[in-house]
Amino acid sequence: MTAPDFASQLRAASLRVTRPRLAVLSAVHEHPHLDTDAVIGHVRTDLGAVSHQAVYDVLRALTDAGLVRRIQPAGATARYESRVGDNHHHVVCRSCGAIADVDCAVGHTPCLTASDDHGFVVDEAEVVYWGTCPECAAARTPQ
Repeated sequence: MTAPDFASQLRAASLRVTRPRLAVLSAVHEHPHLDTDAVIGHVRTDLGAVSHQAVYDVLRALTDAGLVRRIQPAGATARYESRVGDNHHHVVCRSCGAIADVDCAVGHTPCLTASDDHGFVVDEAEVVYWGTCPECAAARTPQ
């Protein structure tokens, strides 16, 4: 995506177009699954001085507007991604914390159907797969 596309997205979400918002959107689009500190680092590379609070505020506004998605696997720091609007899942490396997207299962998926929904109208299931990424697995394998 280019900066003009980001400006259009912000306007469509009724958000003012600002340099910090454009920089945060760019960072999250270019580097999926960044934590807040990494977003701050990318934004500072792009803009120079910007406060932690400004980036936190932008991330909150973008998340509330549905332009980015906040994920937080158990025991991990919150991460942000630009892939929104679908019900995809994630796989997380137990060793290094790397995260990758996993498309939602299609067809009959009994594991994603609540055995007892307790009267809730279920509209989404969140699945996190845990394991070891290829790099960490290769590092553990004796040569």
